[in-house]
Amino acid sequence: MTKDITTADLEKFHQLFEKQPVQQVIARAVQNNGVAAASENIAAKSQLDRVFSIELPIGKVTNQKKSGRCWLFSTLNTMRHQFAQKYHCKDFELSQNYNAFYDRLEKANQFFERVLATADQSLDERQTADLFAAPDSDGGQWANAAALITKYGVVPQAVMPETYNSSKTDEMNEVLQLKLRKDGLELRKAAAAGKNSAELKQLKLNSLAEIYRILVYAFGEPPRQFDFAYRDDDKKYHTVGQLTPQQFLTKYFTWDFNQYVCLTNAPDHELNQVYGLPSQDYIFNGKKNTFVNTTISALKAAAIAQLQAGETVWFGNDVLKDLDRQQGILAPEFFAKSELFGVDLQLTKADRLQSHEAGVSHAMTLVGVDLVDNQPRKWKVENSWGEKIGDQGYFVMSDQWFDDYVYEVIVKKDYLHANEKALLNQPVKNLAPWDSLA
Repeated sequence: MTKDITTADLEKFHQLFEKQPVQQVIARAVQNNGVAAASENIAAKSQLDRVFSIELPIGKVTNQKKSGRCWLFSTLNTMRHQFAQKYHCKDFELSQNYNAFYDRLEKANQFFERVLATADQSLDERQTADLFAAPDSDGGQWANAAALITKYGVVPQAVMPETYNSSKTDEMNEVLQLKLRKDGLELRKAAAAGKNSAELKQLKLNSLAEIYRILVYAFGEPPRQFDFAYRDDDKKYHTVGQLTPQQFLTKYFTWDFNQYVCLTNAPDHELNQVYGLPSQDYIFNGKKNTFVNTTISALKAAAIAQLQAGETVWFGNDVLKDLDRQQGILAPEFFAKSELFGVDLQLTKADRLQSHEAGVSHAMTLVGVDLVDNQPRKWKVENSWGEKIGDQGYFVMSDQWFDDYVYEVIVKKDYLHANEKALLNQPVKNLAPWDSLA
């Protein structure tokens, strides 16, 4: 029996296609308009109006442009909402470039430390191969942002604004990956040659000094002190002189990252378990990546409670699934792709994660929810893709999309149910760098 596709097979495929009802009409629709437009279900749009029973005050959306800093943007967005409400300055924005600078420096340090820790392993071994396959990127997790902000503070957007490279990171990613691989190989050679720990540390620091220089050329040098001035929504002028980034954080924000936890719904993992991701803990004394894996209903309940208390919610998701970018719609019911092609395109959430069909690819901010009979029907989402899409950058997300493609919410411990609070005392089970939650 041949394993090749035969001419007889092709003839059978053709005959089966010809038996499909209105196949030419469907073909023309898909060929001329694309899959998304041809599968669009207009009837579902009537359930996705932009009226919400709980809706927090908002300002202009941010724009990460061509960068992978969504996790940092979303974290800083949750914080800027606090500032905006407290100081009546709705369009206030924190500098993403400032924290992104230190993000890249800390990731470089972590990479070198792990190179030294695995220097006796072959480059063919999975752990080492994985390390050198992706030595650097601008992606990250909420806990990474929490660790960066705790260590380095924050500054207003105007103090360290965006540059070409912070908004379009592909060229800098390429340079940093090359530099890290080169210096990582040199560190391995030095370790193999018998250099002692002090000598290896000095080699690492020499490399970090060069990386710091590269980062300054690309992003600018982070300020040590700055003057802060702003005009509030009542047109009143305020100014404070000579603040450090840490002083600015403590003076203007009431924020304790230790009061927040990451609730996760990853059904390809055991529920009621706490997981860790040490491969992405790159600030060694900073907050660690831990995930309390529980039901999707627990994520929704905690997110709703936090919104009801007047606080936005960071959430991790797979944004490119069932997305209409221009209209700002996130809803599987808005796209009838199985019906369009006459095939079953449904997978369970667990199957999507296990097969790499889905993953935690993006972070956004919940700023509203529509409750009907105390149950969520749709959610208001603040994205970081600028104002030219959606409703001035804000999206509407159906509750079914939350079920299917939301994996993480960052919520205060105060809003956890008894089951999730009890899980916080469990030992952490660490995951591999290539896990589906990574």
